Amino acid sequence: MNSTKQAPLTPVLMVNFIGTLGYSIILPFLVFLVTDFGGNEFIYGLVGAVYPAFQFFGAPLMGRWSDTYGRRKILFLSQLGTLIAWFIFMVALFAPKTVLINFDASAIGSFSLTIPLLILVFARAMDGITGGNVSVANAYLSDVSTEENRKTNFGKMAMSSSLGFILGPSIAGVLGATKYEEVLPVGAAILISMVALYVIWFKLPETKANLVKPTLKQFKIRKLFASEQKDCYEVEDCPDKGLKSVLKVKNIPFMLVIYFLTFLGFSFFYVSFPMHALGTLEWTAFELGIFFSIMSGLMILVQGPILSAVSKKTSEETLITIGSFLLVINFLLIGSTNILITYTSLVFFALGNGLMWPSFLSLVAKYAGKEQQGAVQGVANSAGSLASIVGLVLGGWLFGAVGNVTFYIAAILLLVIFVLSFRLFKLKKAVVKT
Repeated sequence: MNSTKQAPLTPVLMVNFIGTLGYSIILPFLVFLVTDFGGNEFIYGLVGAVYPAFQFFGAPLMGRWSDTYGRRKILFLSQLGTLIAWFIFMVALFAPKTVLINFDASAIGSFSLTIPLLILVFARAMDGITGGNVSVANAYLSDVSTEENRKTNFGKMAMSSSLGFILGPSIAGVLGATKYEEVLPVGAAILISMVALYVIWFKLPETKANLVKPTLKQFKIRKLFASEQKDCYEVEDCPDKGLKSVLKVKNIPFMLVIYFLTFLGFSFFYVSFPMHALGTLEWTAFELGIFFSIMSGLMILVQGPILSAVSKKTSEETLITIGSFLLVINFLLIGSTNILITYTSLVFFALGNGLMWPSFLSLVAKYAGKEQQGAVQGVANSAGSLASIVGLVLGGWLFGAVGNVTFYIAAILLLVIFVLSFRLFKLKKAVVKT
């Protein structure tokens, strides 16, 4: 076993936790900010889509750079961009609410374009363009994992994300309930980002001692998805592998389809439920924060002891199939006006997402192999970003047009994933035969 396989997981899990914590702080009050700054359902979806839109280009670039320059340096760069974005976000809170232009269209509704709304968009764009931390962290985790512990390690990674989602909304809800409102949660996000920078630079060991020297070539969009071979550091003529090569990796195109549909369905949820909570349930930012915290707490329970127990006896393919079906049930229930049913749906959400997603990421890493781990993770993250862009914009528009029917559309998408998941068993048999 080489040295990279012996690297401790705690630092990268901590980085992932801190990153999620900082990101999730925005969830309870973003919908309130957008509406206060003059936006509506469509604008809320649009603001939400800015981050994945810029991440679509940033993630593959970060993935490629992490293969070339090392995971730790690129994680640091990504987190630095997040820190700068939070400072810009803080500026939006104090900017005058000057209306630049008013819109009133039947297709997208009525809203006002204001100065703080534009600054908010710029802050999300800044965070997105450097937002390759997820793909790089997944590549890092794959670097330090073995065939035997990969699924468990990705479960721990998902659990660290869920822990961040527990504390983030809770912190936002508590701090936002003070007279300082959103200022304190954003200030907390700035401090959290600083802590993440410290952990990455001083506590996170690099997984690659010898790196491929980059060659400067004419810029092309497809180069954003390119990657160096991970295990050819000492080879003089190390081939440069791009998007086309990644798509030729066996089973990866099919996995990217599932990746895309999953993010599309969840994007419908993440843009629709806050609007549902604000308009129909008439929740406050504190109540919305508690909801997201409970949801994440249940996911930790699933991704921790439950996943650890069942993963030893159950394959990734089976967990993906079961999880996707449970998520269908969740989306059918979560739009209810009955609070008991709404919270009951969280059980299905936690079980479905907690069993499916870590297993799916483990399978993606398994199919990616050793040579193009960074590139595959980057392309997968971009597929998720593209789905998020479409899902958040379309979901915001749909919720403004058809309301809670948007949740049923998300259920249909997860039902498609459930059906597609049965093909994974055929792919597994094919891999075993070869």
